[in-house]
This record gives sequence, C-alpha cells and structure tokens, in this order.
Amino acid sequence: MKISRRNTLLSASAAAATCSLIPGKVLGANDKVNVACVGMGGRANQLLPSFPSDLMNVVAVCDVNLEGSYRGNMLNRYSEAKQFQDFRKMFDKMAKEIDAVIVCLPDHSHFPVSMMAMALGKHVYVEKPMAHTFQEAQLMMEAEKKYKIVTQMGNQGHSGTNYFQFKAWVEAGIIKDVTHVDAFMNLKRRWHPWGKISSYPKQKKPKSMDWDIWNSTVKMNPYSDKLDFGNWRGWFDYGTGCFGDWGAHVLDTIHQFLDLGLPTTITAKKLKSAGSLLYPKASTINFAFPKRGNMPAMDINWYDGTNNLPPVPKGGSKSKKPGKFIYSKKYTFQGGHHSEPLRIIPDKKMKELLKKGALPKNFGKHSSHYANFLLACKGDEKTRSPFSIAGPLTQVLTLGCIAQQFGGKLKFDRKKMIITNKSKANAQLARTPRKGWEQYYKI
Repeated sequence: MKISRRNTLLSASAAAATCSLIPGKVLGANDKVNVACVGMGGRANQLLPSFPSDLMNVVAVCDVNLEGSYRGNMLNRYSEAKQFQDFRKMFDKMAKEIDAVIVCLPDHSHFPVSMMAMALGKHVYVEKPMAHTFQEAQLMMEAEKKYKIVTQMGNQGHSGTNYFQFKAWVEAGIIKDVTHVDAFMNLKRRWHPWGKISSYPKQKKPKSMDWDIWNSTVKMNPYSDKLDFGNWRGWFDYGTGCFGDWGAHVLDTIHQFLDLGLPTTITAKKLKSAGSLLYPKASTINFAFPKRGNMPAMDINWYDGTNNLPPVPKGGSKSKKPGKFIYSKKYTFQGGHHSEPLRIIPDKKMKELLKKGALPKNFGKHSSHYANFLLACKGDEKTRSPFSIAGPLTQVLTLGCIAQQFGGKLKFDRKKMIITNKSKANAQLARTPRKGWEQYYKI
C-alpha cells in the first residue's frame, strides 16, 4: 500500500514495518504485546479492559475528541499511554513502539485504520463488522494475506461455548443437512424513535472534535449528536444497522462451519419505514446459498424490528433476545447469540441423545477471544476469527445492508462478486472515498 508522506499519513521507516513482520514468538514467553487503541469512547470502555493486562501494555491511545466527557474515563485509566487525536500521526511517531492495534471505531472508520496498521506490519483486532462495505472487507482479507500479520474480528462469541459446541456437533454428524435458518434480533434500536429523516441534522460542533477525521473516508456531513456519540449505526453512510451489528454474533458459527461463503440471491421480503438515509425500523431479509460439497442448498431468513419475530418451531421457545432456529433434515436446533450454546428441540430429543452418550458435551478450556488475539500476536495460538474467516461473513452482512437500502431481489454472482440485476445496488459494493483518503484502497 502506498501512503503519501505529504498528507502526513506515514513517515515511519520501512524498517519499523519489517521488524513487525517477524513472527510474534520473538517477543519471548514473558514479554507483553505493545498495543495502541484507536477509539476511546463507549465501546472501548467495555472492550479494552477485557484484554488480559498480563499479556499487553497499552502504549498509545487515540481519539478524535480527547476532551469528550465519555472518553475521559478511558484516557484517565490509561494515563501513561501517549495520546493522539489523529491515528496517522500516532503511527508516524510511534510505529516502532507498537506491536498491535485495537480498533474500537464506528463501522465506517474500521477500514483506513486497519489498512494502515497492516501496511506497517501491525497485528489488528477490529470490532465487528470488520468493514463497512463489501469491497473494504475484500481488501482487508488481501492485506492480511500480503502482510502476514495476526488479525481478529471482535465477534467475541467466536471463542465461546457455541463455537466449540457447533464445531464438535458438525464433526460428530449431529449438525448436518441444514436446509433453513431463521435468525433474529428484535430489540429496539436508537434510530427507531427519530421518525422520518430526509436530510442530515446539523448542530454546533464541539471545538475539541476533529470532525474531518471522524468522517474519514465518507463524504463530509454536518456534525450532530444523532451521529456522535454512538448514534452512527443507523445511518447508511456510517453504520450497518441492526444486521451488521448483531448478525456477526448470531450467524458466525453457522456461516463458518456450514461453509456458506457468499449467497446467490438476497431478497428483502419486508421493509418497514425504509428511507434514503436510515436503516428501516423492521426488515426480513432472505439469503439463498447453493449446495456446498455434500451439504444441501439452504437459505437464511433474518428478522429485525421490535415486533417482527420468526415462527417458533414445535418444542421451541419464543424469545425477544437475539437468536436463531436451525432446521436440518433430522433435528431442529434453537440457539441464542454470542457464546450461548445450542439445544435440540423438542427437549426430549436432546435428553435421549445425552442419555445415549451421542452428544459431545465436553469442549475443554480455551482462551477468551481477547487473550486468543494477544497469544496469537506472541505466536502461541492462532486466532479464531481472522479476517480470512470473518471477511466473507462481513461481506454477507454488507449484502444484507444493501438489500435493506434497495429492496426487492438482488442476484449475486459468487465468482465475479457482483450484483447482476441492479446497477445502483452493485455500486454500493464499493465506496468512492473522499478526496485525500483514496490511498487506503490500494494494496
């Protein structure tokens, strides 16, 4: 990736990047990973303290508003770390001191920070979804492969019970011949009460806020508290809505262990209060996947919206918590989100299998998602949600978001990776970056 020094995006020496590409094992068994965290607002309050302190040093923190009231707590907690407002200047001054970067930013900002870090040979942990567009996810996968660094997407359940249970049940032939999935997230979202919005609202920007960097690759829109703090998720330009937020926590094991890859069609079966700027208040999106090896063709219905729930199968339980029903030729499964384990329904079937000893149930002890990343940086483990695995899942999420924008049926060519029947929808696969941010899209 060529990064312009004139734009103050990088002046760290190539030697710094080369050193970082040496396998993490050279850190030594007792050495800690030197971490920089970009984004010190709301999510970082939960995320950063979850990384084991005995495995890392926080050497740098970065945020577009260092004086923001909701950032202050985290900045005080890591007061010994050097503070920056511009991630580009952080890398410019500290590239040699940083081993890994934790990205806790709005969806639209994941890409440039991650790409710059990878180009410098830094390991990257990025919140889900790992990118805002289909193209960005593709480029991040290519960068991971080129720069040979450790990556992890922050769908934490991918290191929990559901991950190891799903894997074991697939290997034991308990989960097989899946034909349909109903997945859902029916909690109220921040943008639901706003009503119909036809233009971006505008408010006075705090003096301490660098709004140019906050917008990063996206066209400049006015400052508003309906964007920052934490309200960006509902806007097409910045977030990935309910599906991008929760799909990574509900569909992750289904996508990986059923080898779904990319769909052939994406159909918006229901859109409620859809607009030109905000994600709908409710939607039902269908994804059709072709036959994969010995696995039959299958489809997924995604339901969001407070009253838009899927049908409950016999023996299942109705829940407004995010979750899924998985239908196979032999069994029906009900599951939740993140690390929540699956159960076979009706319950008597699961009890019969347990009594026979036919259900694997001891999955051993494993590192947390956060420790897994740091241990992988040290060369002791491999990450469970690297970009090579999280990337295609993220691309499915972005395709769903496009369907929520345009409605109807989208036909997708899995080999060419294009939408073939709607040119405007196909144009949304890639972003035209704002002037000055184009270089991140070149590897």
